[in-house]
Amino acid sequence: MAAATNGVNGSSDVERDIDAGEDDFQMGDFHGGSGGCLNKAVANLVTREGNRLTRPEFEPSKELLDFMQNNLNILIIGAGGLGCELLKDLALLGFRQLHVIDMDTIDLSNLNRQFLFRHSDIGKSKAECAARFINERIPQCNVQAYCNRIEEFDEEFYRRFPIIVCGLDSIQARRWTNGMIISMLRYDDDGTLDPTSMIPMVDGGTEGFKGNLRVIIPGMTACLECSMDLYPPAVNFPMCTIAHTPRLPEHCVEYVKVVMWPKMEPFGSGVAVDGDDPQHVQWITSRAEERAKEYGIQGVTYRLTLGVVKNIIPAVASTNAIVAALCATEVLKLASYMYPTLDNFLLFNDTDGIYSSSFQIQRNENCLACSRNIQKVEVKSSDTLQDLIDILKDHPTYQMRSPGITTTIDGKKKTLYIPNIPALEVATRENLEKSLKSLGLTDEQQIIVADATSPDARVFVLKFM
Repeated sequence: MAAATNGVNGSSDVERDIDAGEDDFQMGDFHGGSGGCLNKAVANLVTREGNRLTRPEFEPSKELLDFMQNNLNILIIGAGGLGCELLKDLALLGFRQLHVIDMDTIDLSNLNRQFLFRHSDIGKSKAECAARFINERIPQCNVQAYCNRIEEFDEEFYRRFPIIVCGLDSIQARRWTNGMIISMLRYDDDGTLDPTSMIPMVDGGTEGFKGNLRVIIPGMTACLECSMDLYPPAVNFPMCTIAHTPRLPEHCVEYVKVVMWPKMEPFGSGVAVDGDDPQHVQWITSRAEERAKEYGIQGVTYRLTLGVVKNIIPAVASTNAIVAALCATEVLKLASYMYPTLDNFLLFNDTDGIYSSSFQIQRNENCLACSRNIQKVEVKSSDTLQDLIDILKDHPTYQMRSPGITTTIDGKKKTLYIPNIPALEVATRENLEKSLKSLGLTDEQQIIVADATSPDARVFVLKFM
């Protein structure tokens, strides 16, 4: 759809609207006025014809620009180092309806790279402070904040957003979000995917001087679970070292987490360590400080404890900025349909020089999340229920955190183990040492597994060897 032109000088109505806002906004100033277009360069791309690099089917129009600026709701998950950069980039691109989720609060250590926060914000909600900063600097923007866990919102909430962008430091949270967009897919009676049910997810991640980006079109491209085996296992310290000859502050923290926590159960029976709960982290820090003092070890801090508990690698501001810019570019492609999106994975590394590479991750036909196939897990009838749980936690394809298992025997539902509800954990704990056979499980038996890494329970079939 071509823009209307003025017969005198050939300028378009769209160009005049853009120019009207140019005085209000200068690229890089991070300020916005009351009218016009936030980003002239983006407006030119969306409204002008003649760009040979766009898709053949792309039609520039003022209506598209108006939709992108005023009606397109974008959800950003995470308001940390990457999330702050994402909010800034998307706001400067001209997206005005932004929503951000983060349950965390601001710590002094965040201020060196999470530039939307100030010293006076310490202890306050990251999401709320980030939203307030953007709204004050760019009045046209309407950033809404949610100081919640992502699991607290249901499918109806996530369906409000045509695009979801993740700037997370947790693989578990990524997997949960991936599972949510997969669970929202709808299929016709003949198995045909309803394209209106697909919500693309742009996922960025950084690790020191390394970063990555992936674009997931659920039901069409590889999802996060398709390549779970590529994620390295968490670093574990030898038990003999942390128990008898600790030498590092990390050994003290790991001892408290692995040995003292399950023994003392400071927050109730069966309550697992939650790295996102400040009370849990503070308790581990205090006990680790006591153990470190006993062995003459220095360096135990709250920040170190958080890093050990959540396996966090220190972030680098420049890496966050680069990966966030790549993510924002993919959001612009998805929103406008001007250019093909990344297909579907990009690596970035500036440890020694600058290196980047993009490639396509293939869909896994037996993916735990998106294949729609029932998973088979090989076990022995003599294996205990604990052995089965260990397989679900340690297998590179599954990597579950704290699975709960139920099944149906002779038409009756049977709860085998529920770890996250204290009363049920106590009631089902004795099953852990029982063999699968003695629990009534047979070859080709279906079990239902619920875990924090997915919003939906998953069906497995036992295959006795």
